[in-house]
Amino acid sequence: MNNPASFLILLLLTLTFLQSGYDKLFYWKDNLTWLKEHFSKTLLKNVVPQALGFILILELFTSILAIAGMVQLLYNGNREFGFYAAVMSCVTLLFLLFGQRLAKDYDGARTVVIYFIPAVLAVYWLN
Repeated sequence: MNNPASFLILLLLTLTFLQSGYDKLFYWKDNLTWLKEHFSKTLLKNVVPQALGFILILELFTSILAIAGMVQLLYNGNREFGFYAAVMSCVTLLFLLFGQRLAKDYDGARTVVIYFIPAVLAVYWLN
């Protein structure tokens, strides 16, 4: 394999978004309860279920692209799907960052930025 760093970062993004999507999908009610409180004093207070569903779709779509990107890297060295996965990772993380900042959860926002850094690196490496 010619791109071990790219493969590893796609694996990181896959695990991150797949686990997060799994958690939202199978613990929807728990997540919704927590998020309604988290966003109770924000512009999102009336659209939390829709926002959660939107983020779930983004995370699952990003995971699928990242898996396809890893497979593509392994089989023919192509980076197209990996690049799309990296871009979608950044988009998804920016939505998450927006929500955390809106809720004034600065520790949560800082955590999102930690994931954003390798996602941006992936965009650069896979471009």
